[in-house]
This record gives sequence, structure tokens and C-alpha cells, in this order.
Amino acid sequence: MAMYQHYPFHKIILRRAAVVAIGLLALPVMLFRQDRARFYSYLHRIWSKTSTKPVWMAQSEGIGSDFY
Repeated sequence: MAMYQHYPFHKIILRRAAVVAIGLLALPVMLFRQDRARFYSYLHRIWSKTSTKPVWMAQSEGIGSDFY
């Protein structure tokens, strides 16, 4: 039994389509806000999530060998 479950392909596609739609709809407003980097960082985290594993853990496991 795996500790983390991968999302089905259709769920990943729906999440990414929602991120694109939200990002485009929010663009005119976010251009004038000071916290736009935080907002788009959050959207990137949603885009990158493909399983129940936290994004930071998946990314840190993926680059671990680059430093050794």
C-alpha cells in the first residue's frame, strides 16, 4: 500500500485548466497588487500537484541527487 496516491489523469488536467482560467481572469487585477507573486506561487503549487504527496516533498526528492 502506497503512502501517497497519484491523482487520476483527468483530475490533473482539470486542475491545470482551472489554474490557467483563474490566472487569466485574475491577471488584470493582479497587475496592480503588491502580493501578486504570492498568488501566482500558489497557482504554481496547484499546477504542480499530481498526488497527495506535498509539493515541497516531491520537488525535494526530485533534486536530491543534484547536490551530491
